[in-house]
Amino acid sequence: MTFGQFLSILRARKWAALMVFALVVATTVAVSLLLPKTYTGTASVVIDARPDPLTAMMNPSAAMPSFMATQVDIMTSDRVALRVIRDLKLLDNPQLRAQWLDEAEGKGVIEQWLVDLLQKKLDVKPSRESNVISIAYKSPDPRFAAGLANAFAQAYIATTLELRVDPAQQFKKFFDVQTKGARDTVERAQAKVSAFQRAKGIIASDERLDVETMRLNELSSQLTQLQAVSAESTSRQGQAQGAQSDRLQEVLNSPLIGGMKAELARNEARLQELNAKFGDNHPQVVEAKANIAEQRSRIDAETKRVTSGVFVSHTINKSREGQIRDSLGAQRAKVLQMKAVRDEGLVLQREAENAQRIYDNLVARLSQSSLESQNTQSFANVLTTAQPPAEPSAPKVLLNTLLSIFLGVLLAVGVALLLELTDRRVRSADDVVAALDLPVLGTLPKPNAKRFTAGHRALPAAPRAMALAGPTSSTQGA
Repeated sequence: MTFGQFLSILRARKWAALMVFALVVATTVAVSLLLPKTYTGTASVVIDARPDPLTAMMNPSAAMPSFMATQVDIMTSDRVALRVIRDLKLLDNPQLRAQWLDEAEGKGVIEQWLVDLLQKKLDVKPSRESNVISIAYKSPDPRFAAGLANAFAQAYIATTLELRVDPAQQFKKFFDVQTKGARDTVERAQAKVSAFQRAKGIIASDERLDVETMRLNELSSQLTQLQAVSAESTSRQGQAQGAQSDRLQEVLNSPLIGGMKAELARNEARLQELNAKFGDNHPQVVEAKANIAEQRSRIDAETKRVTSGVFVSHTINKSREGQIRDSLGAQRAKVLQMKAVRDEGLVLQREAENAQRIYDNLVARLSQSSLESQNTQSFANVLTTAQPPAEPSAPKVLLNTLLSIFLGVLLAVGVALLLELTDRRVRSADDVVAALDLPVLGTLPKPNAKRFTAGHRALPAAPRAMALAGPTSSTQGA
């Protein structure tokens, strides 16, 4: 179909197309004017993403992309709608109850019917790049639409607060019970520690153990020193029992033995002189020899007396070493026993400390849950309050009229083409060529066409049609 054929069809079917166009536009305008006016009340809430003032911590879910979608789901939930119904006391409205009886025929519960009715006219949209959520409600009454939008905003804020406070109250009860049990555990553990200390006579176990450990170290040091002294005295005793007893330090340091040895040396020198002068049998020589023998026996007796002190000192050292060794063993056993008692006490003390730590943590969590259960501030706040709109949001007469014009044009053209398909007619020479596949020799003018005079230079219609038919057309239609 060429554009010329399309225009010829529209000219031929213009009245039908105009009728359809006028019918569509008139019906749309009439319906738009007759439909009840609908008003939209819009309120908005802002989600506060600041840290929680109680815990001073940022809510990690607030940074997630699904957080805003979750808030939208909460706004459109049955819980928020039921709270709106309770806040506005819609169940006490006789008109709504009569409407429920009429539409639902008394089936089901009126609360669910009201929830479905309110949710149908509710529109919640989050902002794309901010934490603002708009709440729109449509109603024939502008004041009712604004009131419902504000009611949904307030119900949403109260619901979010309940969603935070209710779990906190449950946690408070749980931690309260656990705290009481932990306190009893702490008291029992402390009682065990006190009873153990009384039974063992422990006042300051660590200090006493330190004192006993120092005493053990001192005894160990004394034993080491006495062992060295005893070893030395053993060596000196062996020397005293041998042939070198006169070389002992006590013998060499004795002034009496030293004087006796000096006198012996003088007597021996005098004996040599007398022996050289008088001979061996002279009475003075014999007397000198008797004196020397007596002096030597006295030196030996004195040496034995001095060396006997070494034996006594050795015996004393051995006795002291044995005493210190016994004391050291007893002190070591005492320290080991005290360490065992201390370890047992440390176990009980550690149990008491762990019970105290658990109790302190539970008390801290109980305090935090108690504060959260008393919280009256939600993370959502009303940004704008809905006001009764002055202009209706629907129906939009101008927009509907423009759309009806566009739709009317499409339907008018469609009806014209449909009528042409059901009743096809020849509208031009092109239709004859397309239908018969034969050249057109000429065309006749319409009966009401104006006659051409000799003064006109334009070709008549018949010669133009012959020109379109080709060089075989040589005649002109009369």
